[in-house]
Amino acid sequence: MLLVVDVGNTNITLGIFKEKELIGTFRMTTKIARTSDEYGIFIRELILTRDIQPENIEAVIISSVVPNIMHSFKNGIIKYLNVTPIIVGAGTKTGIKIATANPREVGPDRIVDLVAAYETYGGPLIVIDFGTATTYDLILEDGSFVAGLTSPGIRICANALWSDTAALPEVEIKKPDSILAKDTVTSMQAGLVYGYIGQTEYIIKKMKEESGIKDIKVVATGGLGKIIADATEEIHIYDSALTMNGLRLIYEKCRSRKN
Repeated sequence: MLLVVDVGNTNITLGIFKEKELIGTFRMTTKIARTSDEYGIFIRELILTRDIQPENIEAVIISSVVPNIMHSFKNGIIKYLNVTPIIVGAGTKTGIKIATANPREVGPDRIVDLVAAYETYGGPLIVIDFGTATTYDLILEDGSFVAGLTSPGIRICANALWSDTAALPEVEIKKPDSILAKDTVTSMQAGLVYGYIGQTEYIIKKMKEESGIKDIKVVATGGLGKIIADATEEIHIYDSALTMNGLRLIYEKCRSRKN
């Protein structure tokens, strides 16, 4: 079995594959400082909750945008799963051509999503990941990643709204029935969600316009992405398992390279 791990700024998402089938996913908080023993024991316990023996994990691959936890995290896996993980980074075989100004600046999380989207849906594509930050990446028909932009995620916008305004409460991020809000809570929800829908639609249209490619499939992923994807026709596919499958695909490429 293969354990795939996406270390994000807010959460660490783990998935277990039995061949090509994703049979379990888990989340843990990134921002809590942990030792290698804590990481290792916690991961073993999560795996056991799915009636999977940790000894059946034969390989691990990790994508991380949080370098300061990686020493403890990697050592926890080595100590408690007895597996040395593959870390996605410069030099990892992905099949994606990075055609931006500085390829080493491209985060591994973006590359993982691009691999999964391109191999699953073909190109050209705009791939949107609604995470802590929201990323919009353009990949051409030949698999070249040529441009991307980054904006504050919807949760960052929400936190700024109620943190910097003394009289406004913290609210659930969801799409209200109407943009014509009649109370404080729904007015905040409408501003956050409809405002983010508008931003998303404008960015997609502008990327199509400036790239000169009008017929582009748009694929989205990420925690709160489904709220936005369900509310706009500009997003064609919402794939919640995109990152997990991207890590699996990269692992398969690395394994075939060794063979």
